[in-house]
Amino acid sequence: MTTTPLPRAGSAPGAWPLLGHAWQLHSRPLEFLNSLPAHGALVRIGMGPYPAYVVCDPDAAHRMLTDSRTFDKGGPFFDKARVLFGSSLPMAGWREHRWQRRQMQPAFQPERIDAYATVMAEEIDRMTAPWRPGLRFDLTAALTTLTLRIVTRSVLAAEAEDEAVAAVQHSLHTVIDGVYQRVMLPLGPLYRLPTPGNRRYRRACTRLHRAIDGIIAERRASPGGDDLVSMLLEAHDDTGAPMSDKDVRDQLVVMSGAGFETTANSLAFAFWLLSQHPEIEKRVHEEVDGTLAGRTATAADMDGLPYTRSVVHEVLRMYPPGWFFTRVTTADTTLAGQQLPKGTALLYSAYLLHHRSELFPDPERFAPERWLQGGGDAAPRGAHVPFGGGNRKCIGDQYALVEMTMALASVCARWSVHPDPGAKMRVRVRGTLGPGPLLMTCRPRGAAADG
Repeated sequence: MTTTPLPRAGSAPGAWPLLGHAWQLHSRPLEFLNSLPAHGALVRIGMGPYPAYVVCDPDAAHRMLTDSRTFDKGGPFFDKARVLFGSSLPMAGWREHRWQRRQMQPAFQPERIDAYATVMAEEIDRMTAPWRPGLRFDLTAALTTLTLRIVTRSVLAAEAEDEAVAAVQHSLHTVIDGVYQRVMLPLGPLYRLPTPGNRRYRRACTRLHRAIDGIIAERRASPGGDDLVSMLLEAHDDTGAPMSDKDVRDQLVVMSGAGFETTANSLAFAFWLLSQHPEIEKRVHEEVDGTLAGRTATAADMDGLPYTRSVVHEVLRMYPPGWFFTRVTTADTTLAGQQLPKGTALLYSAYLLHHRSELFPDPERFAPERWLQGGGDAAPRGAHVPFGGGNRKCIGDQYALVEMTMALASVCARWSVHPDPGAKMRVRVRGTLGPGPLLMTCRPRGAAADG
């Protein structure tokens, strides 16, 4: 695929005094981002009083993502998020990241994902067990409970009914929304005022930390497991020093936060899109009927679900849950022909890249066939980045893809879910992209429908 080169660099219009473009990013973020490629491959914006460049070109995005020494984690988003998440894997600078990733990688090897898939199947069955023909329910809420239970049982290796796990589940939404608010509207001192929202955020942070600390203490008392918590507790750096409990907590907080809402929202988008595209839903049903014959999917079924997997990839293109991130230059450098001094903040958006018509024709159309038979390979490097790229690519990408494919296929093998006539879906932009509550009604398929 060939694309028309963008102008080298430009500036976004409409900056506000003190806020820069923060209000546009807060009030209409997706529209604002999609307007930026018209101004260049790198577009200067203001994140509050601080300047930043938005990367609009896939080649530039690829270089930035694959050169983590020059373009390190940092900038407006990460500086705020580190207050809560510390120097955990997604937040760590490149030096710390290499060591941390080595310690955590075994928890995401294929054989471990196969073991997690057993938990995924059990929880999918648990979610759908109470469904009945004509049941009307909030699908987004059901999927959020599903993914929370899966991540707590697999990543935290804790029983989903534990009091500590319940505290994690009830706190994460508030914490993630609070971090997002502080990034997108940099109002500094106002977040220290004792407003109801600020107090709610601080209480949620405290509950979350205490709950994770309790899980760590319990695991220290019973060492020797092969789960992620145990791996972190047994890890030692090159000097022989172990991780502190705070470091372990930071890793578990960010892994839990990254592993539930993103997946639940992507699945909710997938079911909504299938309900609006009956010809695509029919093709998914034909595939799962042939491969699963009404049973719950397993990790071994992935090769038999190519079209279902393509639906997942297309959902991640249209609505990437991690829709923007920032980097910072560690030395004077050049990107897309623009000289950038050390300390320059860069922002990249998977949503922006995924919705450029030069990269993905008719980008607003739901077209899973883009990803069949190597179709996705036609996109330039750096064009499709739902999990980031380079050695900083999300460590749980395969975990998430298996979970989404299994859940989508297993539900579609037995049920079809549809909204009320005339219902609308509105994209909710927070720390992740989501559809908000989706009231859907169950319709049984196959043997369930016949019975």
